[in-house]
Amino acid sequence: MDIVCLDLEGVLVPEIWINFAERTGIEALRATTRDIPDYDVLMKQRLRILDEHGYGLPDIQAVIDEMGPLDGAREFIDWLRERFQVVILSDTFYEFAQPLMRQLGWPTLLCHKLEVSEDGRITHYRLRQKDPKRMSVKALHSLNYRIVAAGDSYNDTTMLAEADAGILFHAPQNVIDEFPQFPAVHSFDDLKQEILKAFDSL
Repeated sequence: MDIVCLDLEGVLVPEIWINFAERTGIEALRATTRDIPDYDVLMKQRLRILDEHGYGLPDIQAVIDEMGPLDGAREFIDWLRERFQVVILSDTFYEFAQPLMRQLGWPTLLCHKLEVSEDGRITHYRLRQKDPKRMSVKALHSLNYRIVAAGDSYNDTTMLAEADAGILFHAPQNVIDEFPQFPAVHSFDDLKQEILKAFDSL
């Protein structure tokens, strides 16, 4: 069976940190991997800002509880699962993603974990490994799966390159311009067609 690997935020669900930034009015928390390619730098910046403003995990979870998948995302996942195996490869954290995974029908999610103090302060984060999305695709390749991957940000591009075919979805223009080797689409219908086309050409 072939596998489709997808990023989570920006592809299937809204950007969690952007939603939290809008709720709190902290403009600096709007930064994502679309803006800062180095995820380690980005997370250290986020945790510092949270500490400065006194926010913790319960505050972020309260915002996530009111979020839902992007329009058409659940139907898209259902369509995919009838045809392929689906794996979500994300740089989010299990502590953030659970309510959103429930609304998407519990697809397989591989992501990171937070360290949280008793008072809810996020003290640290544990990344699964360096470049985890690419390494996940590499591991699946070692099992002789064919893989098509889709994502929207700088930190997805190594995953797209490692896959048999990569597709940019909902990507900002700066990412599209820097990675012209990947087709870029902006609707779930177009993404379906690109995925089918990619597997047909393999």
